Amino acid sequence: MKIVVLAGGLSPERDVSLSSGCLIANALLENGHKVLLLDLYKGLNFDNDFDELFLNSEIKRYQYSVPKHEPDLDKLMLEADNGKALIGKNVIKICRSADVVFLALHGSIGENGQLQAVFDSFGICYTGTGYIGSLLAMDKALSKELMRFNKLPTPDWKIFDLRKDYVDYILDGIGLPCVIKPCSCGSSIGVSIVKNENELSKAIEYAKKYENRLLIEKVIEGREFSVGILNGKALPVIEIIPNIGFYDYKNKYQPGLTKEICPAQISQRLTQKLQDQALKVHEILRLGDYSRIDFIVDDKDNVYCLEANTLPGMTPTSLLPQEANAIGLSYNELCEKIVSLALRRN
Repeated sequence: MKIVVLAGGLSPERDVSLSSGCLIANALLENGHKVLLLDLYKGLNFDNDFDELFLNSEIKRYQYSVPKHEPDLDKLMLEADNGKALIGKNVIKICRSADVVFLALHGSIGENGQLQAVFDSFGICYTGTGYIGSLLAMDKALSKELMRFNKLPTPDWKIFDLRKDYVDYILDGIGLPCVIKPCSCGSSIGVSIVKNENELSKAIEYAKKYENRLLIEKVIEGREFSVGILNGKALPVIEIIPNIGFYDYKNKYQPGLTKEICPAQISQRLTQKLQDQALKVHEILRLGDYSRIDFIVDDKDNVYCLEANTLPGMTPTSLLPQEANAIGLSYNELCEKIVSLALRRN
């Protein structure tokens, strides 16, 4: 089978995506497929028969490590020849020539539904969630409103738009401590935990690098868990314990900085509660073949959903592969399963 693994893109999560894409591409090559790892943003300047690209990929193995800090997208745009165009040269044509496109993208056009809508219009088969579910999950305000409407607990929040709201009122109704995050970013990019007013301006400056629309969220003290969903079933619960601080970009993607326990060492009752709520979130947000739902649990075992991920990371430190492994599904088997689900749906 010919498979394009689509990664990179003009996204703050670009490096994470490239790391995911390399591992996915290698796994699918080992599974016997013809694979091309393609950067959504850079595209490929190639005017010959696209089949040659897949044939040549048989001998390749890909490798990419996530740096400690987010990518410099301004520098990337200066170096590339397609400026602010979100889809690079020949990307659509190459994807149309494949049997399936494995979306290894994180953030921006890759997860907000835009690319999925484009692919639907061209009849391109792709993995993950469709454009509606992608939109609902990527916009944290929309997803939390849907959770609250469906009586699924989520921390109290407010939306703050730096283009029209007064910064003096940013904490009204939420107070301190609070979490400040861009409304539509992932991988904890732009996220800060604000404990006092002295930390507020720095947190706002960090978040607005990525978006003017911010989510101000009440801090829930507790333990952090995540639950993957695969083909309509909840995977084992995983607990996330950073060595220092919270589960930020560095702690997520630098090996050894966070302890992950799977299956989580919690009661069967709490396990079932987390899995049931994860499935409900997956359903109400109209998510696809797989997803990952993140939670905070307080000291009274009250469960609060933080957000949903439509294209969970597949890096060496990512959570979904660890959860799949806990039920005996290897990384290569997980990638194959995701491909087969996309083909069946298409």
